[in-house]
Amino acid sequence: MSELPSNAATWQPLPSWQTAIASSALAHRQRWPHALLISGRRGLGKRLLALHFARALLCDAPQESGEACGVCPSCGYVAQGTHPDLQLIEPVIYDEEGNRTPTDAINVERVRELIEFSQLSPHRQRAKVGLIAPAEAMNAAAANALLKTLEEPPAGTFLLLVSHQPARLPPTIVSRCRRLPAPEPERAAAAAWLAQNSIGIADPDLVLAQAGGAPLLALALSAADIQRERDHLLLQLAQPERLSPLAFGARLDSAPKDERKTQLANAVYWLLAWTADLASVAAGAAPSFNPDHRQALTRLAGRVALVPLFRYYRELLGQRALLSHPLQPRWVAEALLIEYRKLFAKGQVN
Repeated sequence: MSELPSNAATWQPLPSWQTAIASSALAHRQRWPHALLISGRRGLGKRLLALHFARALLCDAPQESGEACGVCPSCGYVAQGTHPDLQLIEPVIYDEEGNRTPTDAINVERVRELIEFSQLSPHRQRAKVGLIAPAEAMNAAAANALLKTLEEPPAGTFLLLVSHQPARLPPTIVSRCRRLPAPEPERAAAAAWLAQNSIGIADPDLVLAQAGGAPLLALALSAADIQRERDHLLLQLAQPERLSPLAFGARLDSAPKDERKTQLANAVYWLLAWTADLASVAAGAAPSFNPDHRQALTRLAGRVALVPLFRYYRELLGQRALLSHPLQPRWVAEALLIEYRKLFAKGQVN
């Protein structure tokens, strides 16, 4: 479940909630840090913000404000994903025909490519920019390999790191970057962006709620197959006595092998959202992520003990952090659903 298709050609104008922070940052372009860490939850458009900065840093004729001119050859190359001085590092691999295949992690070979790239003279004599997204996808070897470049970057080289979960980054990486928290959109701005960039979403408000108000994540979640996954899982979560972890695991195992981890990641997301709503309803509030299941959540909230519920939520967070590691998606899903079912077992206490 990604925010947007991951290639440099998906550069777009900044959404309204990012313009102020972008202008403020670029106003200090002369003191631009060699490494910038843009962090925030998934779906806020951090990658778009990073590409906006990259275009400004590479622009042939930047404005006095520090913003890119938008019309020079460099700006065009960034928009087309072909700028020779911009390298995008993501957890994907390309075959000889340029087809993309997602991978579990950014490995050390990709980071070495970035290091080699940073040591070459820029083609257009402006700067060189490396963009790593998401940075927490780097495995340990890749993160270690990046440290020296972060400590002693070549002149005119700028690194932009995008992170959904900065707590997963090694402290040695974080300490060598300037931090920039991504701004959160107001509900009206998020809804306006989603309406402008989507076609045929049956219930935009519901999808935006599912994404916690993050518009780019809402766009990803609106896909018909992801919504079917959600409906199937939530109907089972609403009836824990009838929930069959083994049947769900078998369903997951029947998916194409290269899709199983993605489906597991989606299931963990829906479980996190459902568990958060259970806690909210138990505390007397309305469900934030699943308003269409308010009745079932209200019924279940009266049966669940809060301390085990919070422990289960922490377990889900821990499992989410391990999704890039080698694992059997079916076993993970079955184990998580077995633990969920235990929350409603008779005799469960705080």
